[in-house]
Amino acid sequence: MTPAVDLAGTFVFALSGAVAGVRRELDLFGVVVVALAAGIAGGILRDVLLDQSPPIALGDWRFVAACVLASVVVLVWHRGLGRAAGVVVVFDAAGLALFAVTGTLRALTLSVEPVGAIVVGVLTGIGGGIARDLLVGEIPFVLQRDVYALAALAGSVTMAVGYELALPLGLVAPSAAIICFVTRVIAWRRGWNLQRVRAD
Repeated sequence: MTPAVDLAGTFVFALSGAVAGVRRELDLFGVVVVALAAGIAGGILRDVLLDQSPPIALGDWRFVAACVLASVVVLVWHRGLGRAAGVVVVFDAAGLALFAVTGTLRALTLSVEPVGAIVVGVLTGIGGGIARDLLVGEIPFVLQRDVYALAALAGSVTMAVGYELALPLGLVAPSAAIICFVTRVIAWRRGWNLQRVRAD
């Protein structure tokens, strides 16, 4: 895994955060804050779980810069982005895929057992989305709809299995990310949801 992939995941998650902030009509600072939280929360959670100190996102200025850049991009073109219902979902799916796969891979390279690495990957993937949704006053996707965590799980499992089989990382990692991304987007487009738990 390269820092470039980590930065790409940070950037697209930050885009989803900035768009969510614009759609909630937050002020300029609020948009940047949501973008920052969405962009770096998953990576920080991953590094804390793997005892990596300080977390990469806090020790490299480029991650904060990527979040600020994402905010600027959205603020410049916010009118079109704010009206597009699927923009947050697409950016979120891209961030989910990149972070789920890279989180799993980082754990595996640190000799974490496959099951544990999958857990790290899923938590890394959903962390940014949870932070974004909570900040804009929404119930996080992962808790209610759109086969969200299952998409991260699909990508993480694919990455772990490919790694354990010693398949080329250049093939496994993109394939795992695509599986996660496509699963998430298709679930949203078709309205796939898990059965909800009802108190009655």
